[in-house]
Amino acid sequence: VQLVESGGGLVQPGGSLRLSCVASGFDFASTTIVWHRQTPEKEFDWVSTLRAGDDSPRYATAVEGRFTMSRDNAKNTAYLQMTRLQPEDTAMYFCSKDSMWGRHGQGTQVTVSP
Repeated sequence: VQLVESGGGLVQPGGSLRLSCVASGFDFASTTIVWHRQTPEKEFDWVSTLRAGDDSPRYATAVEGRFTMSRDNAKNTAYLQMTRLQPEDTAMYFCSKDSMWGRHGQGTQVTVSP
């Protein structure tokens, strides 16, 4: 089981980034994928969940309307499109299998700063 996050970087407030999560070693199409983040204060925040076979992701209140989660089962890849980024979105972003506490990758750092 492996998940690899990418797409993070440094962006100015109001900017956008698209994160990717490439999965292998399990039946991706039948698996719930979760995006979450670890803040500089080391707190873990749930961001979004997209269940297998579901077209409607769920979002944390803090990101709803700004972030969009999607998945491409043919590519074993999940995405997190982030728009109108704010400094409080600065965190290490992870994608996880099954739940926020499931297997995840090494993360990708997102830094929002002027």
